[in-house]
Amino acid sequence: MRNTLYSWSAIVFMAVILVSCQKSGVREAPVYTIEQFMNTTAITGSSFSYDGRRILFTSDKSGIFNGYTMPVKGGPATQVTHSDSNSIFTVSFFPGDDRILFMSDREGNEIWHIYMRDSDGSVRDLTPFPGARSTFFGWSHDLSSFYFLCNRRDPRALDLYKMAIDDFTPELIFQNDNRYIVEAISADERYLALVKSITRKNSEMYLHDLRSGETRHLSPHKGDINYFPVTFSNDSRNLYYLTDEGSEFTYLKRFSLDSGEKQVVEKTNWDIMYAYFSYNEKYLVIGINNDARTQIKIYETATWSEVPLPKFPSGDITQVRISRDEKLMSFYVDGSRSPKNLYLYRFATGKYRKLTESLSPEIDEKDLVDAVVVRYRSFDGLEIPALLYKPHSVKPDRTAPGLIWVHGGPGGQSRVGYRALIQYLVNHGYVVLAVNNRGSSGYGKTFFQLDDRRHGEDDLEDCIEGKNYLVAKGLADPDRVGIIGGSYGGYMVLAALAFRPGEFAVGVDLFGISNWLRTLKNIPAWWEAYREALYQEMGNPETDEAYLREISPLFHADDIRRPLMVLQGTNDPRVLKSESDDIVAAVARNGVPHEYLLFEDEGHGFTKKANRIKGYRAILNFLDKHLKNSAGLQEPARRE
Repeated sequence: MRNTLYSWSAIVFMAVILVSCQKSGVREAPVYTIEQFMNTTAITGSSFSYDGRRILFTSDKSGIFNGYTMPVKGGPATQVTHSDSNSIFTVSFFPGDDRILFMSDREGNEIWHIYMRDSDGSVRDLTPFPGARSTFFGWSHDLSSFYFLCNRRDPRALDLYKMAIDDFTPELIFQNDNRYIVEAISADERYLALVKSITRKNSEMYLHDLRSGETRHLSPHKGDINYFPVTFSNDSRNLYYLTDEGSEFTYLKRFSLDSGEKQVVEKTNWDIMYAYFSYNEKYLVIGINNDARTQIKIYETATWSEVPLPKFPSGDITQVRISRDEKLMSFYVDGSRSPKNLYLYRFATGKYRKLTESLSPEIDEKDLVDAVVVRYRSFDGLEIPALLYKPHSVKPDRTAPGLIWVHGGPGGQSRVGYRALIQYLVNHGYVVLAVNNRGSSGYGKTFFQLDDRRHGEDDLEDCIEGKNYLVAKGLADPDRVGIIGGSYGGYMVLAALAFRPGEFAVGVDLFGISNWLRTLKNIPAWWEAYREALYQEMGNPETDEAYLREISPLFHADDIRRPLMVLQGTNDPRVLKSESDDIVAAVARNGVPHEYLLFEDEGHGFTKKANRIKGYRAILNFLDKHLKNSAGLQEPARRE
């Protein structure tokens, strides 16, 4: 009887707690381990088989990215590559059989090779050029060959090659001596669309005739205008391109190669990110960056009427692919509370179906949180967009530890979609604000250009105002807000701790730049086409040394007083390991609490599940120790 009474008391008590939480808008969610979060599957890419019956995609279900196939009717996926060391990213089925193209590098070094998996399971390196980087550029329209870019001739020049699939002999078809950015090739293989990058806000567009060797300038202009060719029409008579000419946002235009006439095809109040035709040009697919999520439009080209699409699940719709017979469309939905899942849509019926379940079966989606688009005013009145992730457990009368999340770039964007590390931290009680500081893409070219030659200054102030926003909204305590970011976001973490040392309680830097002089002198050779544009934005290490030293946290590391965690991949070709080595050594000399986690088999980002488990768990432990459970912020003694 006593046990029965105890059980009923417990039930009544829990019911009271539940009602109380419901009335206050608080939902008590279970706390999940990093292993449970990493039991989620990351998937990407899609290609229809030649007979339209299967889809090829990439998944890290095995713990490392490999290739998988799945029937379009649904059913279990079949693993078709079996790497246990280097990540494999699938490219495409062959046009007429079961062979597969995929790309892989060596432990994150970004020296990509293109491989073929034969129908018997054997693998062949099709680009075995020592030290050279080869990337897939597309199939020829007659499907007898594929194109690829490669720097085997000159490490700084990405030449265009063609490889016939009957003998796999590479043929150089465009020697890129002027280091253009090759963007598109016409179906008749006569024309190339090329770009010369001047600055981030200014570029030139060219048409190169592969038969005559003539290069024609298509975009003479004054001022700062960007041009981005996207595709040719199948008859090779029109070039479609994106531009921001006379507009805050990029829009789609068509250029007639015969008459030179230019026409607007699609224009909105957001950036158009891409446009392409289906194989037979029945459909034109357009992707629009609509307030940090992708909006898809599809036009039937015979009538230029928009295809009425059903209301797809909420989230960021990405990687839209249409089958060669133009009957099927695959796409991904990437929601805040659900990682990317692969979907299939049938044009004839107007219906779609979900093919994958990526979220860990141990996690209830309702226990995760949605990203809410918010805006706040920065120090100068500029409106800053951001994504707010608020734990279910946050109560109106109690603040939580907060984190300002800074995206990579410069010029990136935090977008609505699943981020395992963010959800993991939020599930453990952290309020996260993913800031799209000035200089972020997606909000117009004026906003995009506002951080040029002001890095670590106004963009950093936007992050500080993000912290103030969390405090003003009663979400975070002013003494318990940290800053976290990767790549350029990692630089912002270091800049915050060095240049505004009292603002953030802790910093977590994932492969961030500490010394711009070294980084800009050591950009990868294959970035040569972007070098001058990067120098225009950031500074030239040969002529702007004083400025670059001023914005480099390493030279101001004596001012770093708050705990710092650094994570780095040994093989990172973009942000060298020395960037992290040096800043860690500097804060160690300061006597600042710090941790350094180095991954010997990773590059710019961590692709292996085991490494993400180790890294994300370490980040949470570091934050719990120095932010969530800190009794106070005691300043370390300054080093004289």
